[in-house]
Amino acid sequence: MVKTKWTELEKPLNSAILDTINGFGFEKMTPVQAATIPLLMSCKDVAAEAVTGSGKTLAFIVPLLEILLKHQRESPWKKTEIGAIVISPTRELATQTSIVLKSFLEHPDLSIFTQKLLVGGNSVEEDINSLRNRGALVLICTPGRLEDLLERKGQLNLAARVKSLEILILDEADRLLDLGFTATINTILSYLPRQRRTGLFSATQTKEVMDLMRAGLRNPVVVSVREKASTSTPILLQNYYIIVQAEEKLRYLLAFMKQKKVQKSMLFLPTCACVEYWSQVLPRLLKSTNILALHGKMKKQRGKILTKFRDAANAILLCTDVLARGVDIPEVDWVIQWDPPSNAASFVHRVGRTARQGNAGNALIMLLPTEDAYIEFLKRNQKVSLEPLTIAPKTDLSAINKLLHQMQLQDRALFDTGNRAFVSHIRAYSKHECNFLLRLQDVPLGKVATSYGLLKLPKMPEIKDIHQEEFCGPETNIDFTAIAYKNTQKEQTRQEKLTVYQETGIWPGKKIKRKKQTEAWELSKQKKLERKAKRKERKAKLQLKKQAESEKGKVPKKRKKGLSDEDLAELANDIALLKRFKKKKITEEEFDEEIGFNSD
Repeated sequence: MVKTKWTELEKPLNSAILDTINGFGFEKMTPVQAATIPLLMSCKDVAAEAVTGSGKTLAFIVPLLEILLKHQRESPWKKTEIGAIVISPTRELATQTSIVLKSFLEHPDLSIFTQKLLVGGNSVEEDINSLRNRGALVLICTPGRLEDLLERKGQLNLAARVKSLEILILDEADRLLDLGFTATINTILSYLPRQRRTGLFSATQTKEVMDLMRAGLRNPVVVSVREKASTSTPILLQNYYIIVQAEEKLRYLLAFMKQKKVQKSMLFLPTCACVEYWSQVLPRLLKSTNILALHGKMKKQRGKILTKFRDAANAILLCTDVLARGVDIPEVDWVIQWDPPSNAASFVHRVGRTARQGNAGNALIMLLPTEDAYIEFLKRNQKVSLEPLTIAPKTDLSAINKLLHQMQLQDRALFDTGNRAFVSHIRAYSKHECNFLLRLQDVPLGKVATSYGLLKLPKMPEIKDIHQEEFCGPETNIDFTAIAYKNTQKEQTRQEKLTVYQETGIWPGKKIKRKKQTEAWELSKQKKLERKAKRKERKAKLQLKKQAESEKGKVPKKRKKGLSDEDLAELANDIALLKRFKKKKITEEEFDEEIGFNSD
């Protein structure tokens, strides 16, 4: 595909915009930019689908600025007007978009425009005061915060300010809907004027995205751009896999980091608890590498951590899927996945954090022997081909596990975190969308717990006897009540609770499930005998009636459909007995005796 230069557009760009683009070092447009920018500049609604890392941010910021400049020439913007809104699914992506826009607004000819970043984690009152006092022509926001401000009337009345809106951008629209923002987006659209330009950008066109197109766009031009027909990932991205036993994942990860001399990488983990645990463990195992951690439950520190990783030359960022979409981090040479993601589309988005903007990159996923069918599944479902990678670990597995055990014995906080991480990992695995391939019953949970370096298997319904046999824990017996917290205050509180527990047998603060009050055994037994006697009496009467009718040569009458209150009560009791039997609360003999099958 012949790439178009920025200066070759049919409608020339403003010189200030061109100067900023040249400052970025982009001489030519990417395919998605060449396809969508002319359409948005000619006042058309656009729904664009393009692979991750294809330059979608510039594809909407450039026409957004051109539209604002055109309006400025015809009718200068007022301080109380909002001309453009960009909605992103996460605060990281919104912040990144804000940084890119800021680069443009630093140009003297564009400095008349102002922007405001509205995301969760910041004070709502500060956002309101900033908009009321200084205004903002462009809002870069997450859906929840924008909806909140639109529905607050008060002194700001944002709903009145957006009546002048010229352009709305929905960035990573498929992710917006995946995160459950459908109702929020519909609420936001109800506040916005119909006479506006709308750009919808996504990596995949799902049914939900198509529904949003019909609701929020007017006769949109659908643009689907793929850099290569045979793949849904960037051309210069190399995808690899390794098949490892469950207990050896950490061993292979450490060997991979050392043998490949990985400088800057992202390690995607299944849950927030997993990120917390491994962020405390890996610094002891990879001492020469800067270990950073980021997940969705973090609030204010997420932006600082992301900035620190961007600036680092040698670092590994442990993260969840909160960073799987849109975030552009320079010089990421490897994306590593501990487990297959919850859905196949997330695989494409995760690996798209490398090989961006025409740069080369690599990705690795670690699979269990029971997950080898996932390789062919990705090839058919996502058009992603994986190549095998050979790793030869030199460190002994027992030595790694011994170190993990020592770390947990030294601090009960890490012992607790490890257990939470393992439990959350197993629960997340059980919710895989492609669970016909990734079945929890095929996973050796005991070996997975071994890879976490746990001191013992947690109590959970999924753990069976076979998993206990697979688990490889410490060689010596451990008094778990003796494992102390490094935090002296926390340990003091635990000791106080432990004393109460040893005296009463009840751990303070633990919720106790109260059993339903039951009637006295003698009364219960008497009622059982009465019900049994009634059944026998009815049975005898029915037999006598049938015998009398047969002697008279009469055909027995059909039973009436109606049931008496006594019959209904008995039926309800029988159903309750059946439920108790199915839940194994009573034995088969007890059930037969209660229901009357053993009656003479």
